[in-house]
Amino acid sequence: MALEKEQILTLVREGLEEDKSLFLIDLQISGGNNIKVIIDGDRDLSISDCVNISRAIEHNLDREIEDFSLEVASCGATEPLIYPRQYQKNVGRKLAVVTKEEKIEADLVGVEEGKIHLKWTAKEPKPVGKGKHKVQKETKIAFEDIEKAQVIINFNK
Repeated sequence: MALEKEQILTLVREGLEEDKSLFLIDLQISGGNNIKVIIDGDRDLSISDCVNISRAIEHNLDREIEDFSLEVASCGATEPLIYPRQYQKNVGRKLAVVTKEEKIEADLVGVEEGKIHLKWTAKEPKPVGKGKHKVQKETKIAFEDIEKAQVIINFNK
């Protein structure tokens, strides 16, 4: 007998009710009842956030009836952004954003209804003469046009 994903999902949602700033990114149940839950939050996560979700699941399952392993983790810093809440949390950070048309590395300056607002500096040919000059650029990209977006980690800050 295998654990049902809906049963685990219900337990995760109940655990997340305790802290509305947390949300589910992914839930996987592989062979042998190996449960992996990935969460994120509107703020930086702590170990106790993961422990609380783990307890919400584990305390409502009986290992005597069905054995399982459980891993609850935060979304990694190098994982792609999936949900609008993740973008909001990262306003002010640099992102690598891929759309069908282009790849942009830019500062995320805002999240609006259905889109992100990016600003960056680019080198372009001078309008007159030789050489290049720096130009400030900005764009807004709808969530549905984003194929992949990741935070660029800066170790120099």
